[in-house]
Amino acid sequence: MKEYRVLEIKQSVFEDNNKQAGLLRQKLKEEKIFLLNLMSSPGAGKTTTLTRTIELLKDKLRIGVMEADIDSDVDAAAIAKTGAKVIQLHTGGMCHLDADMTKQGLEGLGTEEVDLAILENVGNLVCPAEFDTGSVKNAMILSVPEGDDKPLKYPLMFSICDVLLINKIDVMPYFDFDLQVCIERAKKLNPDIQVIPVCAKTGEGIKDFADWLYNETKKWRS
Repeated sequence: MKEYRVLEIKQSVFEDNNKQAGLLRQKLKEEKIFLLNLMSSPGAGKTTTLTRTIELLKDKLRIGVMEADIDSDVDAAAIAKTGAKVIQLHTGGMCHLDADMTKQGLEGLGTEEVDLAILENVGNLVCPAEFDTGSVKNAMILSVPEGDDKPLKYPLMFSICDVLLINKIDVMPYFDFDLQVCIERAKKLNPDIQVIPVCAKTGEGIKDFADWLYNETKKWRS
């Protein structure tokens, strides 16, 4: 007979977070606020992609951005230049945001005049994929220099995302990156994932992402 208890802490944490995420999504629906969770590894181009996207949407939607980082406020400063409402979130060493953190971020941002809220999650292909933030949709960026094998190495991230942006396609000739192979690997994990090749530096392909985001926001708000 065992004289001690075994607690499945991880499962308990996920169950509680999923409940909080569901409640947050319901609240967002009632308030007609679309929340996008944007994820990637560090340096993949999240902030540059966002600035390009905001420029295309700022006259159509009221946009608020939550920039999540372990430290610094350089990304929030970059987003502020677009005129979008922005807040910097410091995670205190945490490698992801969960539903409660996202809720706190939204409260700090203030959503009274926001149609589209975007969470730029902490740069990481592992932890952010495990936690439901309460977002309506998930998007991720994979940059060409990272390699086309990432769907094999980080399958959960690709499985939970609605959109995959393959960024830095301008440098594809200089890297051993097979675009079609990467797409096939992603779709094997997630047949419904939409793949959009982009170059945040030049703006190529960003309109396709902006159009998708605009249409999804309008559907959610209606």
